[in-house]
Amino acid sequence: MDEPAPEPLDDARLLDLDVEEESPFLRGQKRVSVRRGSLPKKTATRLSWMALGLGLLAICGIAATALYQYGEHSWRFRINSSDDIEIIGLGDVTRAQVMEVMGEDIGRNIFFVPLGQRQRQLEQIPWVESASVMRFVPNRLQIEIHERTPVAFARIGSRIALIDAGGTLMEPPLGRKKKFSFPVILGMSLSEPQSTRAARMRIYNQLVSELDSGGARYSQNLDEVDLSDSDDVKVLASDPGGEVLVHLGSADFLDRFKTYVSHVQEWRQQFSRLNSVDLRYEHQIIVNPDLQGAAKQSPLPPSAARAAMAAGVKPAALTTHEPPATSSAASSAKSVAKRGMARKKSSRVHHGKSTLKKVNAQAKTTVGATRAQAGSAPDMSTPAPSTTLTAPVSAGTGGKPSPGIPKGQQQ
Repeated sequence: MDEPAPEPLDDARLLDLDVEEESPFLRGQKRVSVRRGSLPKKTATRLSWMALGLGLLAICGIAATALYQYGEHSWRFRINSSDDIEIIGLGDVTRAQVMEVMGEDIGRNIFFVPLGQRQRQLEQIPWVESASVMRFVPNRLQIEIHERTPVAFARIGSRIALIDAGGTLMEPPLGRKKKFSFPVILGMSLSEPQSTRAARMRIYNQLVSELDSGGARYSQNLDEVDLSDSDDVKVLASDPGGEVLVHLGSADFLDRFKTYVSHVQEWRQQFSRLNSVDLRYEHQIIVNPDLQGAAKQSPLPPSAARAAMAAGVKPAALTTHEPPATSSAASSAKSVAKRGMARKKSSRVHHGKSTLKKVNAQAKTTVGATRAQAGSAPDMSTPAPSTTLTAPVSAGTGGKPSPGIPKGQQQ
């Protein structure tokens, strides 16, 4: 007989006798002792980084010290000659003037050149408006110069200098054949502050700007500009007929100068001698107001005159102008109506000649009587000085000037 097969065991019967049932009560687990350091981990990390940084700083400091010692004592950084100094922008400033400032740096280490001090010293040269000094390793200096631009000559005492738009005085460049074509400004003083000269130059700049506006270029006809009185700007204008001192006042320079240009030839025909014209007043032109009491300029020394001529000063500006001697009865200014100058030339010449003959006869008689009282015979060959003529505009004649009447006889 076959034996019966064994029955499979129930899974529930298979018990893991090694697994203990979980106790319903919590028991303390066995603790394992851990060995800890004296510092926290974060603190230790930070200290490590700090130590590394200090080490790097120490290395950099040692390298910088070594580099400084090398740069201080190495011959590679020494300025050996003037060839190591490059100068840009020279015109009227000479290289010798710049080297007078920079010459003491030859043989010096380039890192010990005081750049700021050298810049201030270079800007003290009258012709230098601004300067910059730069160093280039290993041993080269570069200097850039911006020069001043002169706009006129200025009479300063017994010499003539150049002056820029801001009022800075400059000596004419030596050893150069360059000539300037500027008028000579009067009324400047070396003792006055820079601000005063700058204010006078603003008036001059306005004058030249107005005279040259529209392409007229009237400023080229000026030999002198007197800025001693800001309310009465006077110019010495020249043309083939001679020089005339023109009073322009303090405004409307262009319109007043155009009046002079359009009538100067007529005045020369009407009056025997034309020295000055005052155009400051409306509806009235005063001819020869400066025959008495005109200021006399001291002549320039010969050396200063030669230097001024070499720089381009016009000969008329170097001439000492002296007014002729006049008597009290014959030294008044001549005035002519401004509106009357627009009339026909023949009518003006007729009035001028007829009146001038009467006045000249009266002036000659006065001068002769004065000399006779002094015990000397009158010299009739001497031309009579200019006499005052007034030509007021008459409303009843439609703007035509009335005949000239000597002052003191007007009703």
